[in-house]
Amino acid sequence: MGGTFVILTGASRGLGAALALALCRPGTHLATLSRHKHTKLDAHAATRGTVVQQHPADLTDAGETTRVIDRLFATMPRHADRYCLINNAGTVDPIGPSGTLRPDDITQALALNVAAPMLLTSRFIAATAGWGADRRVLNISSGAGRKPMAGWSVYCSTKAAIDMYTRSVKLEQGDAGVRIVSLAPGVIDTPMQARIRDSQPEAFPALDTFKAMHATGQLSSPDDVAARIVAYLERDDFGQTEIDDIRNY
Repeated sequence: MGGTFVILTGASRGLGAALALALCRPGTHLATLSRHKHTKLDAHAATRGTVVQQHPADLTDAGETTRVIDRLFATMPRHADRYCLINNAGTVDPIGPSGTLRPDDITQALALNVAAPMLLTSRFIAATAGWGADRRVLNISSGAGRKPMAGWSVYCSTKAAIDMYTRSVKLEQGDAGVRIVSLAPGVIDTPMQARIRDSQPEAFPALDTFKAMHATGQLSSPDDVAARIVAYLERDDFGQTEIDDIRNY
């Protein structure tokens, strides 16, 4: 086969949708795991010489996630030069101070932002062991995981968890195993940002800051950030800095 095999989660909207399009290149086989289908991806991939498989999956459901990825890994070709997993799916909800949050919302956020990436990464490492290919995992994190914010106790904590998970896996894999990075993508003009701006000031005290960033054009475009992330994923030194920020490049 040769080429690159990429697995991408959360590919139907926002940064994930832009990443899916940016990853479409000759010699790439792209498998997406998303709750909804990317309506433009198949046609776009056909013009770029990219093989695409779109797998419907609710990543908040551990059982469903396990079944989907087991089917995917069982049929994944074993002769690619590089295998990549991009854990992009995530949610900023629930927004609000602790003590006002619904238990189900907390549980769903933990499932999507933490459990799903851990499950996928673990299965990816096991499934590709011994294949003799370059293997890379990119976890889309957030600056919120490195700086606490009132009203984002769940979001900040889940992203901090992914950063620490990335550090731990890097130690386990050493220099000859899977390369792994937790990457903050900056503040992007996506539906997640629109959701943030719909918050109430009492739930999220930094609301005016995010509204001002949108009003003054300080949000990055998903297409621009996606292109920079794809270039980052291909760097020869990928994985040397396991906690990183795309704004450094």
